[in-house]
Amino acid sequence: MIVIINDKCDFCGACVAVCPVDAIELAEARIEIIQPRCIDCELCVWVCPVETLKHIEAEEACAATTIA
Repeated sequence: MIVIINDKCDFCGACVAVCPVDAIELAEARIEIIQPRCIDCELCVWVCPVETLKHIEAEEACAATTIA
């Protein structure tokens, strides 16, 4: 699963350009990963110049969203 890990995105569009399944959308002042479309190829992670995106395992994503 690809997730947004910080607010450093400079909206350059590099991630959008390399995504083979159009799973990333940039809109004005936000970036969105459309998870059902994402194939976890990590191309977006590798091209992001400001390290805004990260690949995490599904279990890690579940733990991160669980409220104790």
